[in-house]
Amino acid sequence: MNKMTQMVLVRHGETFWNSEGRIQGHFESSLNQTGLAQAQALAQRFKSQHFAALYSSDLSRAYETAGAISDQKGLPILVEPCLRERHLGIFQGVLKRELKKKFPDAFRSYKANYVIPEGESIKQLSERSIKCLEKIAQKHLGKRILVVTHGGVLRQLFLHTLGIPFDAEQRFFSLNSSVNVFSYQNQNWKLEVWGDLSHLKI
Repeated sequence: MNKMTQMVLVRHGETFWNSEGRIQGHFESSLNQTGLAQAQALAQRFKSQHFAALYSSDLSRAYETAGAISDQKGLPILVEPCLRERHLGIFQGVLKRELKKKFPDAFRSYKANYVIPEGESIKQLSERSIKCLEKIAQKHLGKRILVVTHGGVLRQLFLHTLGIPFDAEQRFFSLNSSVNVFSYQNQNWKLEVWGDLSHLKI
């Protein structure tokens, strides 16, 4: 039997665009003051925990969050572009409340298996995300890994693990700086923890 990899996956801290309700995708938006505080809270949470490696998406909001953890633990950040959020094409940079008005035809198909112009579909995101995370898990069999990524990537692993269709209606949250724990063994995923925000003083 193959060894089990435990993967602790974290969504990046809050950004200026998150707080505005603006579509990010592959566009860059820095952590705001709340996001910076969330990143520091994560760093304190993980201070005494052991990880064999620290991975991050190459987008700045994830890398900034991983940076706070790296500074605390002295772990180098291993950058993986395949951990990026869904490429949202023509929607990127647009306020969510304006999508329907600006792109009525594309908006109707937004949550279906539809390739957003200049972007990617949910299916493409799902395939990319799962392949990427499985590659990381297989590289570190028997180890505990920390991964800083995005809401879309986390949602797809959640759905894949529970056997829910990748384009199912979303009825759960993936919050900024949430901690989510999955295990990977014999090509199977199991969910251990979802949406843990106990590091925040709420």
